[in-house]
Amino acid sequence: MIRVATIGYGFRIKGLLKLMQEQDPECRLVAITDVRNDQIKQELLAEGTDITAISFYDNVDEMLAGGTYDGIFVGTRCSLHTPFALKVLPTGIPLFLEKPVSTTMEDLNRLHDAYVQSQGKVVVSFPLRVTLHTKLVKEIIDSGKIGTIEHVQAINNVSYGSVYFHHWYRDESETHGLFLQKATHDFDYINHIVGVKPVRVCAMTSKQVFKGNKPAGLKCKDCDEQETCPESPQNLRRYAVEEPHGEYCSFAVDTGNEDSGSAIVEYETGMHLSYSQNFFIRKKASSRGARFMGYKGTVEFDWAVGDVKVFMHHTPRVETYQFDPSATAYGHAGGDSTLIENFIDIMKGKDVPSVAPMEAGILSVLTCLKARESAKTGTFQQISL
Repeated sequence: MIRVATIGYGFRIKGLLKLMQEQDPECRLVAITDVRNDQIKQELLAEGTDITAISFYDNVDEMLAGGTYDGIFVGTRCSLHTPFALKVLPTGIPLFLEKPVSTTMEDLNRLHDAYVQSQGKVVVSFPLRVTLHTKLVKEIIDSGKIGTIEHVQAINNVSYGSVYFHHWYRDESETHGLFLQKATHDFDYINHIVGVKPVRVCAMTSKQVFKGNKPAGLKCKDCDEQETCPESPQNLRRYAVEEPHGEYCSFAVDTGNEDSGSAIVEYETGMHLSYSQNFFIRKKASSRGARFMGYKGTVEFDWAVGDVKVFMHHTPRVETYQFDPSATAYGHAGGDSTLIENFIDIMKGKDVPSVAPMEAGILSVLTCLKARESAKTGTFQQISL
């Protein structure tokens, strides 16, 4: 039996643990540390789970002292990722760490130092870098088919962006801005594909839509504009915009987070990336992907569309690659399955590298933090610890 513990048992980790047990029934959840233990017990019982084999702890120190584990997940709110990782890393137990790995420069420096001194392997929750799309794009680029990458254009237009304004994510003391929440994925998969390091960034953010003068803490159910507000839960459902993600007014004075942002990132080779993300588009306007341009050709993809296309610059040829929908329909276009498979192998002691190592998590967060600082100060920022 592979004994697994988790620090935090929210929606994301719950789904990953279910996927893990589907991929390998030898993996068993034996310990949970969460402030919602009583609620979690009731949820598990309602699902028919035998909770007698699971130990519930009120704090991480008790959990670490109370059992032996082959792997530990950290899936708490973002500001706690680093503090709990710092407790797990010295044990050498394999760690699956949710993104962003840190939310402040202070925490990032602490995490970096602890990781350097540790002996444990880490898998960061970066599924986009291991989807079929990114694997194919990297394969095409590494083959030299389109030449050396000299420019990248990337976008992330989020059709479910209201989660960052209706739900607890609206609290910027937790999110520290939406570069850390979303761009951390995009910067990572782009870094992985191009294989060179970012060195400098400038950025800008805007808050043009999700702002207003409604009272702080106002909930939609207490508002007298429910029938006319396009963001009310009933109207989101009525017009099939999206499922409501929270209960708070997104036009209140305490609605945090920017609703769009852009960054220009310079890489060590001199080439640069232009990246833009948006959180108020809806439905078919959704898109997430990138164009990688070399002198010989361009390769592009969009997870919302599904295809990968290669445009050759000096011949009248366009190549289109399509995937079996069943292979990309679940869990970040199949990326979650690859991450969990890799973590299972690591927990079993197999001599395999992490497909999403801590170094990648640190570099991505560093870029996001520097982009946020650039947007605040109107300055270029060096990407270095």
